[in-house]
Amino acid sequence: MKIIILGGCGYVGSVLVKKLLSLGHIVLVVDTQWFGNYLRPANNLNIIKSDIRNLKEISFKGYEVIIHLANIANDPASELNPNLSWEINVLATYQIINKSVNEGIKKFIYASSGSVYGVKKEKKVTEKLSLVPLSVYNKTKMIAERVILSFKNQIKIFIIRPATVCGLSPRMRLDLTVNMLTAQALQKGVINVFGGKQRRPNIHIEDLTNILIMFTKKNNATGIYNAGFENYSVLKIAKIIQKKINCIIKIKKTTDTRSYNLDSSKLIKLGFRPKYTIMDAIDEVKRYLIKSKNPYKKNWYSVLWLKKNKII
Repeated sequence: MKIIILGGCGYVGSVLVKKLLSLGHIVLVVDTQWFGNYLRPANNLNIIKSDIRNLKEISFKGYEVIIHLANIANDPASELNPNLSWEINVLATYQIINKSVNEGIKKFIYASSGSVYGVKKEKKVTEKLSLVPLSVYNKTKMIAERVILSFKNQIKIFIIRPATVCGLSPRMRLDLTVNMLTAQALQKGVINVFGGKQRRPNIHIEDLTNILIMFTKKNNATGIYNAGFENYSVLKIAKIIQKKINCIIKIKKTTDTRSYNLDSSKLIKLGFRPKYTIMDAIDEVKRYLIKSKNPYKKNWYSVLWLKKNKII
């Protein structure tokens, strides 16, 4: 299969591309490479360094599937330049889905976010519940979903709403909850928890990439799918880490009220079963940071890197 990965050099993309190549697929990666390129050269891999807002010269013809991972990711990064976030996360997505339809792409797989639900008191947050996005990032994801779905009669669409991702990647991120708290515990011996009562779903990067690969094989079952399996409070995650790494936990005030329990029954009914846990991610990150000669690279903290290099 010939597959295009937008954002293939990123945290999720770097793991996904490696898996797709191992399965024998032909992969085209389009990425700005703001955080570098950790993909190794391969016979079936073509990498184009480009902004997704400027894809006129890149042909999609001959490819069957697009997996759209490229965006200004997470709330703090989106707030650095809200206008740019709308341009990349929404306007560029419209151009991409339109181009995909016009150039014969059969399937469009989009990585949205479980955070589009905002604050939910329901015990199970299913895909049927209303979206109440609270931040620029959440809002751009919601609108991008609606833009993509407006093409549902012209192309097969799969929208995934992942929980907060954790685990190792060649393009590592230490600004995601489990990874970040594990790094804090090792580096400083202190975990700073803001609030702590907020419940957040989590998903291991290996499971998320396996879900994306699963949908490249699906010809039916189009639509929206939650992808998150461990709904824990931030404080509980910190306490799990504390059992594995000697550290203290400091609780601080926060204005971040996002809290919800993501229900992924719809995905489970398709036959998917998660194989990895938060515990796996903590162990992986711990081992890697202990063994690494340069464990806290600046480009592993997205907002700090973007600000330092005046990228956005």
